[in-house]
Amino acid sequence: MQNDVEKLVDMLSKVFSNTKIKEIMTKPPIVVTQETKIKYVKDIMRIKGISGMPVIAPGFKLVGIISIEDIIRVFENGSFDDRVNKWMTPDPVYLKEDEMLLHFLQVNEDLKYGRYPVVNNDHKVVGVVTKLDILSWMFKKLGYIYVHDERREKALNKKYMSTITGELLDKEGVDFTYKIDYDSVEMIGAAATRLKRFLKERKIQEDIIRKISIATYEAEANVVIHSGSTGNIYCWIKQDHIKVLIEDFGKGIEDLEQAMKEGFTTAPDNIKEKGFGAGMGLPNMKRFSDRMTIVSSIGKGVKVEILYYIK
Repeated sequence: MQNDVEKLVDMLSKVFSNTKIKEIMTKPPIVVTQETKIKYVKDIMRIKGISGMPVIAPGFKLVGIISIEDIIRVFENGSFDDRVNKWMTPDPVYLKEDEMLLHFLQVNEDLKYGRYPVVNNDHKVVGVVTKLDILSWMFKKLGYIYVHDERREKALNKKYMSTITGELLDKEGVDFTYKIDYDSVEMIGAAATRLKRFLKERKIQEDIIRKISIATYEAEANVVIHSGSTGNIYCWIKQDHIKVLIEDFGKGIEDLEQAMKEGFTTAPDNIKEKGFGAGMGLPNMKRFSDRMTIVSSIGKGVKVEILYYIK
């Protein structure tokens, strides 16, 4: 897929080779300073949905670049209280706003970086440019509103960017996966039981297994009772933590703040009669996790990510 994108960029760029970078770049740029703590950088990337940003000195002068890859290195070998200047790439390759698109192609042919800071004549950061910025700009120029590529969708669905750590997780290389493909409340617990058995085989601590089992059971129940769709459970076991992702493709959560309140439920009476729908699902999941995030969109489903630290 990456080669397809690069070929498309190269092909279309010949048509627009005399276009200036400043016409294409994303502006204003999202930047951080050298003194910013890594934990805040991680949050900015997660909230803004970006994978890297320029590092600046006073006056918006470019001094480095920090990326998701650097965040992962911190997670493995450092502390999130470290400053950016300890982990950034100093003196990064940059583009000038008045340079032509053809120059970008020449630079990117050898380096193939994910993003390039853009500076003006005073070396002040004024934007950031990526291959996707260029593609988006080109298609707008050509009059296309939306480009759908089935291969791109498949490629994106194989990856998941953690909303907690910012790391890119491989769904195909996951340690455990289970498809929730049933609508009977009598089946609730099948996924949690299977995951519990798997974690025991991997000799995970009993107290962690217990917490994961409870949270997974509640998440499984939410998929079956509330989503109106199928769902998936993924589990990645890392050296110092375990990450569990539960996703469904249903109607989503209308009011997340209300849904987090103990006792609030939208379960019908016939479900309550069977002992489910007491309004403790999300509160229990939060209670039995070390960290938890929920992403929901009406009509597009819910993603719940839970993290457990291995002591």
